[in-house]
Amino acid sequence: MGSDEKGVPGRVPAGEHLDVFALVIYVPEPLGRFLDDLRRELVPHSNPHAHVSVLPPRPLAVDWQAASGQARALTEGWAPFEIELTGLQIFPVTNVIYLEIGAGAAALRRMHAAMNTGALAFQEPFPYYPHITLAQEIPQPEVRAVHELARRRWKEYRGGSVFRAERAVFVQNTLDNCWLDLAEYSLGAVAVR
Repeated sequence: MGSDEKGVPGRVPAGEHLDVFALVIYVPEPLGRFLDDLRRELVPHSNPHAHVSVLPPRPLAVDWQAASGQARALTEGWAPFEIELTGLQIFPVTNVIYLEIGAGAAALRRMHAAMNTGALAFQEPFPYYPHITLAQEIPQPEVRAVHELARRRWKEYRGGSVFRAERAVFVQNTLDNCWLDLAEYSLGAVAVR
């Protein structure tokens, strides 16, 4: 992979990067692959990479490397933890279909509160609620049918629904709504005292 004039890795020309960044924890295989396949079934032509957002999409008031430095410093002192996916729900205002998080939700809320400061601070339009998005921007008449299909597929899934959060990834959006990985941080890289 190459990089643009700002050092952003990828093959996307610099002018196609948006000033929209997020901090995510990717869902590992095989659960991640199942969720990606499910999302493509629910929303054809999507390009998913199953994740939990620690910091939902936001613009930055500083260079991304400065914000990345803050994210690295905070994640290195954060111990890895378990995340459990539970039932399917729909956010009432946006009709986003998502998987709820049981175990790990409190840790994600604490992590979000610690990260949403300084160079990473942003006044989010909705209160932070840890989840994994499965479908969004669905035409209103189709929401119930898509939700029922998602519920059926989730019930049919026979794999594990718990994974360990060990890494966080700082990502940037592009004009074609493709998220590029900019930096990855290991949780607990520095011993917590």
